[in-house]
Amino acid sequence: MKIADRNFLQDLEEKNLAPYAAKSRNSRGREHPENSHLYRTEYQRDRERIIHCRAFRRLEYKTQVFINHEGDHYRTRLTHTMEVAQISRAVSRALRLNEDLAESIALAHDLGHTPFGHVGERELNKLLKDYGGFEHNRQSLRVVEILEKRYADFDGLNLTWETREGIIKHSTPYDKPESNLFNPQEQPSLEAQIIDIADEIAYNNHDLDDGLSSGLLSFKEVGKLAIWQYAVSIYGKPLPLSEKSQWREIIRTLINILVTDLINTTIDNINSNNIKTYEDVKNFKCKLASFSREIEELNDDLKKFLKTNLYQHYRVTRMSLKSQKIINELFHIYTEHPDTLPGQYKEEIEKNGVYRTVTDFIAGMTDRFAIEEHKKLTDPSQRV
Repeated sequence: MKIADRNFLQDLEEKNLAPYAAKSRNSRGREHPENSHLYRTEYQRDRERIIHCRAFRRLEYKTQVFINHEGDHYRTRLTHTMEVAQISRAVSRALRLNEDLAESIALAHDLGHTPFGHVGERELNKLLKDYGGFEHNRQSLRVVEILEKRYADFDGLNLTWETREGIIKHSTPYDKPESNLFNPQEQPSLEAQIIDIADEIAYNNHDLDDGLSSGLLSFKEVGKLAIWQYAVSIYGKPLPLSEKSQWREIIRTLINILVTDLINTTIDNINSNNIKTYEDVKNFKCKLASFSREIEELNDDLKKFLKTNLYQHYRVTRMSLKSQKIINELFHIYTEHPDTLPGQYKEEIEKNGVYRTVTDFIAGMTDRFAIEEHKKLTDPSQRV
């Protein structure tokens, strides 16, 4: 029996993947040269390096919408990342794309996220407006290129060019990163394009689920949404009696509708634009992965509903104000009194300056660490 070594796996990619998929054999490689692994492709190695890094583990205690102490059943940045990876693999498999590359980008796409979700990101960006601002995709790239310290021969994880490109070119309504070092005139790979929409599918639907579970969203009001009514019609059988069972069935149906539409519309875009190769994808005038116009409009209504009724709910707003205060006060304490930083950061200040070091420290915090650190520095009754 032939062993499934790297060459065997790469041959399988050549045989089974679409001609416009990213093949690991054709990777542009890593910044620091390394010998290839005998039994794993380059993108498989990327995925496993991401899973084993500290920044990935910290996602467990970073906010999606609800801060960690508000309940054990709400999504965290880690469970969100896993849902994005799952959707990305499913779509990539259907389109015969490289699942390992798609999963690697999905697992890494939020490594640079701050504590307290987008509230924390906006506050850091405001504080750094005179120092280049803050954007979590750029920070994710910094994590995998510099901040992780796992290897004797180099800083960072030394991921492939394609995974790093997917991280920095990740783009949703919340993400507008710069990508000057990664051929900004080119489109990202189809694998990376899929992540953008898988991210949106995941957070819209799990935020809807968490909003209903928390009682912040009204089941009656959610039921008036056009996309919800469409999902009920697609469900095609009598709904369960309990509201909780109903919304779980419909959200599951919603995800299936969105994923199916993404697959069908993307393959239509590929065929109608005569996309034959990986280079065709990179050089096309716009991204090829998309929803149909009908589903895009329904999905936009859902996003507007969540913004008004969940993200701007008074309870979420109150917690957001607390989060902003914590980030703001930590930033000012650390930058004005660098000696309050842990000892190992003195060397980082000498290399990167106070603002860069403080930014890296705060961005890497979990919610609970930020809260505890704030207490230690502002509450005289707390031990330091």
